[in-house]
Amino acid sequence: MFELGFKFLKFSAVGLSGLAIDFCITFLAKEKLRLNKYFANSLGFVFAATSNYLLNKTWTFQDTNPYAVTQFSKYILIALIGLIINNLIIYLLVNKKEMSFYWAKLVAIGIVVLWNFIANYNFTFVAN
Repeated sequence: MFELGFKFLKFSAVGLSGLAIDFCITFLAKEKLRLNKYFANSLGFVFAATSNYLLNKTWTFQDTNPYAVTQFSKYILIALIGLIINNLIIYLLVNKKEMSFYWAKLVAIGIVVLWNFIANYNFTFVAN
């Protein structure tokens, strides 16, 4: 149980770096490039997911699976499901609860991180 908790802490630390990447890319795409907010959100999410995969593979899970392409595909599938959940939460909070976009994004990330950890722990980075 301690090992699982420690992995979650590492996963969360990696997630913080992903959060910075996500928010920076989203901000640049939305505010500077004037792209659609959901497309900008998706770009930020994809860049963060890619960075997070690499860090989680090497640091969090210390994974040595040689089939990185297959593993990355699993990780991206989980991330895409997370992205759908993320955009749905943002949509509901912005359009139904009138929350600001960036606060809604922060709430969505907090919820999706749980999905991502559980799914990746049980599906992507399964012990060799």
